[in-house]
Amino acid sequence: MTTLVLTRHGHVPGIAPERFRGQIELELSPTGMAQAEAVAARIAGRWQPSAIYTSPLGRCVATGAKIAAAAGCAAQAHPALADIHYGDWTWKTHEAAQAEHGARYAQWRAAPHRVRFPGGESLQDVAVRAADLMRHVAEAHEGQTVVLVGHDSFNRVLLIHLLDLPLSAYWNIGQDPCNLTVLEWAGTGPAKLLRLNDTGHTEHLPPAPPA
Repeated sequence: MTTLVLTRHGHVPGIAPERFRGQIELELSPTGMAQAEAVAARIAGRWQPSAIYTSPLGRCVATGAKIAAAAGCAAQAHPALADIHYGDWTWKTHEAAQAEHGARYAQWRAAPHRVRFPGGESLQDVAVRAADLMRHVAEAHEGQTVVLVGHDSFNRVLLIHLLDLPLSAYWNIGQDPCNLTVLEWAGTGPAKLLRLNDTGHTEHLPPAPPA
């Protein structure tokens, strides 16, 4: 069985108040750096990863670097882990998107699997990337422990893929900054979920100020 340790990057601007961040480059905030250090220490204390893969976006690379330093395992960027591309909605607030694209925004909230962002991706596009990533993990890391550092939207879709759920379940899965989500996977069929969105290691940190 392969152990998958999934986390999300630390806090960045645009989380509160929330914006459609997607593939825009954002640096970790001071809170995000502290969260990355906390999840790195927890991973290093519990697992010995054979590989660490991160999204190519800087906030995930920085989070992965903290994990790599703590766990003594090099991190490498993998393009499949990139966040969903929100296209024309990138960096819009949810209020602005709702005001400008009322019907499509309502569909995003009610039936996210039916939406393609104008000039961007759909959840189906992200699911293809998630499947490609897991094919690589199955071929290269059978029976090992692999850490994956992704984004809120990507991680939700990856979990949907691994747990054999419909894309319509997108909103039913939580992925907070630097959480721990752990699965066991045989390389085929649904994975076994052991831990979901565990943020116990960051609860002592002060909340990030609005940005």
